[in-house]
Amino acid sequence: MERVYIGLGSNLAEPQEQLRAALQALQGLPDSQLSRCSSLYASDPLGPPDQPRYVNAVAALDTRLEPHELLDHLQHIELEQGRQRKAERWGPRTLDLDILLFGQRLLNDERLTVPHYHMHARAFVLYPLAELAPDLQLPDGRTLATLLSACPFTGLERIAEAPLLAVTT
Repeated sequence: MERVYIGLGSNLAEPQEQLRAALQALQGLPDSQLSRCSSLYASDPLGPPDQPRYVNAVAALDTRLEPHELLDHLQHIELEQGRQRKAERWGPRTLDLDILLFGQRLLNDERLTVPHYHMHARAFVLYPLAELAPDLQLPDGRTLATLLSACPFTGLERIAEAPLLAVTT
């Protein structure tokens, strides 16, 4: 099993409920165990300013799936929850699931970049991730603490405790 950190985000169709439904779907992934989820955070949108604020979280998942298999499952969950992929980057969406880290792997191909290509500059990723793994070291040797020191808590608001996860048998 490898520890994977997944970023969750939504700003349409009841975002907190979208994240809770996504966590339930993550619990049902094959050869995987959802371990924990951070608190929920509200964040300002990165893209067009005329969209609602996002609700974000980070989940820790232990999996035997290969990275592209997991990506396929995550994209299926997004589609099941009404995600429509458009040409506009960073626009509003019902659900966004991003693989932030996949163990200590470094991946970069046409479908997947791990660690996530811009996570180092995104407070809505780093602060929830720090709740789950404060002593985390990235595959390139940087520590999460170092990244946090360069990324202010600006535009971010903690809005809810970590969602309760159902115990799977």
